[in-house]
Amino acid sequence: MRNPERGVDDIDTRILRALVADPRASVVALAEATGLARNTVHARLSRLEADGALQTFERRIAPAALGYPMTAFIMVAVTQRKLANIAEALEQVPEVLEVHGLSGVTDLLVHIVARDADDLYRVAGRILDIDGVEKTTTGLVMRRLVDYRLTPLLTAGPEVSSD
Repeated sequence: MRNPERGVDDIDTRILRALVADPRASVVALAEATGLARNTVHARLSRLEADGALQTFERRIAPAALGYPMTAFIMVAVTQRKLANIAEALEQVPEVLEVHGLSGVTDLLVHIVARDADDLYRVAGRILDIDGVEKTTTGLVMRRLVDYRLTPLLTAGPEVSSD
């Protein structure tokens, strides 16, 4: 999020729950579902978008529908001083969906997709060829056990300390 200090409040949560229930709902439909004024819903959605709380539509597109049925994660060890250049190079690989910087034994976790095993080998090789990449380990996703979800967080609300 661009402004992580400004979290979502109860009104935002109501809007987000309604949006999860019907992702294509209009502002008017969201206002009806939440019992809020249309202008309130519109303003809140604009703020959530500006703050980075709402992600792009891209996250809803299944790579398999585009011809990329294989998913893998590549753990990458890098030369730290070359990290910025490595990140730029990874952005140039179309099959790279996202890259996370990690603490611990490996430096980066690279989420990729591929058309088949040969394509996976090619993509992994392209990443290994980036200047500053020292070592890679590829893990092929065999099955997704829990899909990306936020509804439990929206319904759970903030944790209350028992102290």
